[in-house]
Parts: sequence; C-alpha cells; structure tokens
Amino acid sequence: MTVSDRYRTAWDGFWEQSSGEPGEAFWDADPALTARRDLDHLAPYADHSLPVADLGCGNGTQTRFLATRFARAVGVDLSAAAVAHARRADPDGAAAYEQLNLADPVQAEGLHERLGDTNVYMRAVLHQSDPEDRAAVAAAVARLVGAHGRALVLVPTRASPRKVIAAHRRAARGGPFPPRLRRGQRNTTLAPRRNSPRGKSPPCCARPASPSLTRAGPPSP
Repeated sequence: MTVSDRYRTAWDGFWEQSSGEPGEAFWDADPALTARRDLDHLAPYADHSLPVADLGCGNGTQTRFLATRFARAVGVDLSAAAVAHARRADPDGAAAYEQLNLADPVQAEGLHERLGDTNVYMRAVLHQSDPEDRAAVAAAVARLVGAHGRALVLVPTRASPRKVIAAHRRAARGGPFPPRLRRGQRNTTLAPRRNSPRGKSPPCCARPASPSLTRAGPPSP
C-alpha cells in the first residue's frame, strides 16, 4: 500500500463514519466565516468566467458556496466517501464532484483536460498532506491554474493545530472532549502535521501575505 493509498483509506474511514452533515467535522465552518471571506483575496485577480476547483472539498460545504460566485464549481477530494456526501448534500447539482488523488500527476492532468485552466481554492490540504506528497500536490495546483487561472492556497497559522487541540483537551478535563474534535483525534493517520515550510507555495501563487495565507496575484512581469 502506497502513502497515498494509506491516506485515502484513512480519509474514507473518517467520512464513512460521518453523517456528512454540514458542521459535523470541526473544520467544516459556515462559508460566511471561510470561503466568503477568503474570496476577498482571490476575487480581484480571478476570471469568474473560468471554473473553480475546490481541492479537498470534503462534504462540499464550501464548494456549494463557490458555485454561487463562479461559472462552474467542481469539488475534488481524495475520499470517495466524502464525494458521496457532497453529492447527496447537493441534490440540485449546483456543483460537480470528483474523487481524485492530487498527488497523481496523471489524474491531475486529466482534471485539467476536463476543465481547462481553472481557479483553485484549497484550505489546509497542502499542510495536511503527507510530506512525500506535497510537491506533487503543489504541482497539481500549478497545472490546474495553467496560464489563466488563479489559486488561493491557505495553510494553518504558526500556532500549531496540535496546540489548538491540546488546549481543547485541557479545557475538557472537567467535561467531555468536544465531539467534533474527538472523531478526528481518534484517527492518528489524520492528526495535524507540521506546518509546511514557508516559501514552498506553488509557482502559480505569490509569496505568502501572512503566515496563514498564500494568495494568488497577478503574474510577474
């Protein structure tokens, strides 16, 4: 079993145990607090007539919001179980959803062939990916963007996710560990990883504007 196969199995296990309801996973925030605010950084540079690919879409909460802002939205996730949740949550077909391994350059190229140059929205996927896969995931973002798309790639702040979870655990000593964190914490394969090195963003993205944000900007002259 390869690194990506092991990781896909872990994520499938997570989503198979999930109802897929918005907000069940602790990172699945209301788009008003995430995608809508994030688009302030992408919108000035993006061609909204191009599609947008939500990489690591999970149950599609953010993808469905992005579909209201772009001509077409496609949610992409490594987990088939996550994609199944996203499709069930979108009976009207506001967006499309695909199971795809971004670390596989053949699959990434196939998605580009289907979409053409596209805008990319990616929250925490690069950070969460296995270190061995990060270069390939970054290359997939660059391939999808091509010459005309723009990418917004967000990674956690310098405050390690491990510290955030540890704070919740300390606070929970007098009561139950929050259910939204409990399910993710049980799966050590999906535990938060070390922050990706700064300056390692895909070539389609500008230098990070802050420790937590890599944003797309106009191409260099």
